Amino acid sequence: MSRTLTPPRRARTAVLAALALVAAAAGTATVLEGPASAAAAGCTVDYKIQSSWSGGFSAAVAVTNTGDAVSSWKLDWSFAGNQKVTQGWSSTVTQSGTAVSATNASWNGTLATGASTSFGFNADVTGTNAVPTTFKLNGVTCNVPGGGTPTDPPTTPPPGSSARVDNPYAGAGVYVNPEWSRKAAAEPGGTKVSNQPTGVWLDRIAAINGVNGGMGLRAHLDAALTQAAGKAFVVQLVIYNLPGRDCAALASNGELGPTEITRYQKEYIDPIAAILGDTKYANLRIVTTVEIDSLPNLVTNVSPRPTVTPQCDVMKANGNYIKGVGYALNKLGAVGNVYNYVDAGHHGWIGWDDNFNASAQIFKQAATAEGSTVDKVAGFIVNTANYGATKENNYTINDSVAGKSVRESKWVDWNRYVDEQSFAQAFRQELVGVGFPSGIGMLIDTSRNGWGGTARPAGPGAQTTVDTYVDGGRYDRRIHLGNWCNQSGAGLGERPKAAPATGIDAYVWMKPPGESDGASKVIPNDQGKGFDQMCDPTYTGNPRNNNHMSGALPNAPLSGDWFSAQFQELLKNAYPAL
Repeated sequence: MSRTLTPPRRARTAVLAALALVAAAAGTATVLEGPASAAAAGCTVDYKIQSSWSGGFSAAVAVTNTGDAVSSWKLDWSFAGNQKVTQGWSSTVTQSGTAVSATNASWNGTLATGASTSFGFNADVTGTNAVPTTFKLNGVTCNVPGGGTPTDPPTTPPPGSSARVDNPYAGAGVYVNPEWSRKAAAEPGGTKVSNQPTGVWLDRIAAINGVNGGMGLRAHLDAALTQAAGKAFVVQLVIYNLPGRDCAALASNGELGPTEITRYQKEYIDPIAAILGDTKYANLRIVTTVEIDSLPNLVTNVSPRPTVTPQCDVMKANGNYIKGVGYALNKLGAVGNVYNYVDAGHHGWIGWDDNFNASAQIFKQAATAEGSTVDKVAGFIVNTANYGATKENNYTINDSVAGKSVRESKWVDWNRYVDEQSFAQAFRQELVGVGFPSGIGMLIDTSRNGWGGTARPAGPGAQTTVDTYVDGGRYDRRIHLGNWCNQSGAGLGERPKAAPATGIDAYVWMKPPGESDGASKVIPNDQGKGFDQMCDPTYTGNPRNNNHMSGALPNAPLSGDWFSAQFQELLKNAYPAL
């Protein structure tokens, strides 16, 4: 998704982990039959109202089996008021009148003696919102230890949780997504990297519950607790579902229309915040990457810029990117063990003079919107799902050849930065200068920017002209800096690593390697994803990439779908080599 935008030619990178639709909802849904499992001889239920708003609330329910082990479960209760469930996660929640049933998901049905599981739901309500008094697990009445009162997630780490740290990655393990790991391990040579941590993409409302029997947010967090084994541990989430998402792209458009800010807040952010606020997860360090490819578009792709995209003008006018990011930072940042990192594009997008400070100002505006403050921002992430080299060693921005600065080369095109690390370090200082805390850190996504293999230059280019010097020595082998979709020749970059350089909290693989940036031809779908010509290998380009070929791999699937040929390309061209 991260796009490259240069004055006067800019383009962007579309990426997405497309997690398809599953809705565990209620209302008029048919109540499922009870599970074919022995009734538990005992159980306890902890029902808490995590957050509430005018006309609705979000609840978290924890169930502990104190009886014999069961292989599936169903929890029943009744509301005393007019509560009506609208959405559930980590279980299938159905309702008939005041009677409600929650049945296990495919991955959390087995409960050993003493084992617990959790699920949650959103509901509409007017008037009194009393906590239910009686619950039955597989027909057996449970002992309820207490009920919650309406509250937002805790603003400080709960008792027993890890103290907040400056760099969440320092001294910590990082979650390996088992779903991605299985796909990677199934590829020839994939076991060399299948144990690497990658981001979990929550790219639509249904992803909170899990898609087509896959893992939802709670399932990932539960798996993280297991992997952590009591030690300091990071889980990386990508918050990615803004209204009118990716206004300058087609391949990664999303499910919410430009005006659906209320749905974004109440059906997407609130449930995520409620889950993250569960004290069960208080010892995890939860890193959120907040809204890829949103805020920089409000600088580079709006009027009167020459690269104006009408949809970006719409999003600037209605303010829903600013409102959405501010709301997400406020709600998620209220959870004491959440570390928000805001997407900051990449050097090939906002590294030019007319984009640099303007972007920092937009980020400050969003970070102080909807009740948020700059203190709810732990840092920023650059190069998410993009291909910019972490460090170009064969030339610097200060070099000159034949009386011309490197900035005058066709590749650099008057940018002030030639790689992601120098950009990230400088932009960090710019952000501090506009009012962000001096302790903020930067992340660099190195999942696809290695550019190894036989095409990797061994040294500087010939000093015949500034162009031969730069083109002969640059690691980034894209045809043009504005190319962003499924790039041919790309390789896995630096492996995830904490504190690799001054001001950099970590190198991360936020984009799971092997997931497509977009389809190379029109593919009908129900996910809102369009066809972007920059993903077509035969496309001859546009003003944003100076009318160059797209450089995309052929036969690519929809954004977020597994793309075996791309994964093999990344393995082959990995640097450092595998």
